[in-house]
Amino acid sequence: MNIIFKKDTWQEIYHSLQKNKLRTFLTMIGVAWGMFLYVSLLGAAKGMENGFNKLFSGFATNSIFMWAQNTNIPYAGFPKGRQMNMHLSDMELLEKKIPEIDYISPQNSRGNFGSAGEQMSRNGKTATYTLNGDYPIGNKISEKKLIYGRYINDADVSGNKNVIVIGEEIYKNFFDHKKNENPLGKSVNVKGTFFNVIGVFRVKREGGGMENDQSAYIPLSTFTKMYNDGDKVGYFAIVSKPDADVNLVEEKAKAELRKKYNVSPEDSNAYGSFNLGKEFAKLTGFLSGMQLLTIVVGTLTILAGVIAISNILLITVKERTKEIGIRRAIGAKPAEVRNQILLESVVITLTSGMLGFIFGITLLMILDAATKNQDEFPFYNPTVDYSNVFSAMAVMVTLGLIVGMIPAQRAVKIRPIEALRSE
Repeated sequence: MNIIFKKDTWQEIYHSLQKNKLRTFLTMIGVAWGMFLYVSLLGAAKGMENGFNKLFSGFATNSIFMWAQNTNIPYAGFPKGRQMNMHLSDMELLEKKIPEIDYISPQNSRGNFGSAGEQMSRNGKTATYTLNGDYPIGNKISEKKLIYGRYINDADVSGNKNVIVIGEEIYKNFFDHKKNENPLGKSVNVKGTFFNVIGVFRVKREGGGMENDQSAYIPLSTFTKMYNDGDKVGYFAIVSKPDADVNLVEEKAKAELRKKYNVSPEDSNAYGSFNLGKEFAKLTGFLSGMQLLTIVVGTLTILAGVIAISNILLITVKERTKEIGIRRAIGAKPAEVRNQILLESVVITLTSGMLGFIFGITLLMILDAATKNQDEFPFYNPTVDYSNVFSAMAVMVTLGLIVGMIPAQRAVKIRPIEALRSE
């Protein structure tokens, strides 16, 4: 189309838009607003997704936490209300019977699930904190950010060693953190027993994982010996394989434990659980739905704006009847008149879309700067997939061409003689 490269074409378009500034501005608002909504909401949804991914980073989201409770159905000669327990031997059973399990981490605790914490002391300072007995694999499920030392290893567990990994708040209470005192190799008294500090961890957000900065970890073997728990386990953290159905793994694990300990297959209370995989799937589903809704709302708003452009161009064509008639009389071809109107439609549509895109990106940059260093709300790096934006632009321009055909055809049908007689 040679018309695009003609200076006169662009001068005419500029004159037409300049002649009705207010009308042109109001026409562009609809498309610009639609693109603004599309970009800003899509970016905001991505920012929330990134925020939750950051929140759960280092955490196995396909996890199930399972613990023993009381039965609520009498079965096999056992009365209702029997207190159930879980044991280390259950790990081997579940791993053998359920191939969908990737790995299991046992853990005991004092200070979680309503139980009292444990008193700890050092150099005359005393405080009560959460104490956990753990395996090294526990750190694989919920990876801790170590600021000093290391986490518990296999040698610590097999040797029943008196070693401890403490949270940052415990470190600040018992050590001179202002002078960056190195706690490694120094001891903390727990229940009358001295434990050597081998690591200090930090938690970015309260509630982001199962632990907090006011908790400590010792080898599970040491924990069970200290409290005479034998092989009893407080709860299992079960991680399913990446391609496995985490809900199925949960049901299979409960079924195997009910079978082993003579619990009614219908008893839903004997073993409690928290399915993190299920909850995380709900969250990701919500965010995906939010992004889809954003695309739909933005597209419909853009469509409404493009239709408004068509209506305005119809009015413009009617107002320019005499002008078009003169052009036809001096030799302008119908195709030239049609292309002129179509080009005006595309120019208005594309300019409006670009303005909406710029304002949307600007808003996302402001939101990113405002939330960069905060941890209260899961929002991080709100980005937009430019392929989606360019696709929306392409659809928008195509729609502009389609709806522009109506006023363009109206202009072509104007007869020169009738146009010149119209006034």
